[in-house]
Amino acid sequence: MDELALNILDVACNSVKAGAKNVTLDITADTAADTLTVTIGDDGCGMDESFLRRVTDPFTTTRTTRKVGMGLPLYKMTAEMTGGRLTIDSTVGEGTTVTAVFGLKHIDRPPLGDVGFTVSTLISGSPDIRFRFRYAVDGNEYTFDSLELSGFDVRDAFVVKYIGDMIAENIENINGGTYI
Repeated sequence: MDELALNILDVACNSVKAGAKNVTLDITADTAADTLTVTIGDDGCGMDESFLRRVTDPFTTTRTTRKVGMGLPLYKMTAEMTGGRLTIDSTVGEGTTVTAVFGLKHIDRPPLGDVGFTVSTLISGSPDIRFRFRYAVDGNEYTFDSLELSGFDVRDAFVVKYIGDMIAENIENINGGTYI
């Protein structure tokens, strides 16, 4: 994928399909360690150990419309190409956590992309799910919780745009000129 925000959207959509009521997205850049860590966690149905061992194989998928699932395998490959890794922890009935670590300045790391749009899309597409978002660079952080939107129609185009713009602005402020 051209930007990591699309991978994030794909993994978070898996959380929605898994019946999650709570989804967390944590993006942390550590310039001293030269790492970008993206963690997506949920309280969905989880995966059994057998499926978990195979989940990054492109021929393992829960889809019924096709026999190939490329999201996690490509996400894993992207992380590994930058000297990073992808780990998945899951427990049936409790949920799943997907953590990808990337070399922050590695030439093969795609840009982060429009995370504000990604988060606002997730919220508007699944208004009954609580999305918590945290973005941190070298200890400076911004957090957002979709519960803050109580009383707003999160499917309204103006609200969706406002959410995306607000998140993007806060990310830019946290970055402080650092390219992420």
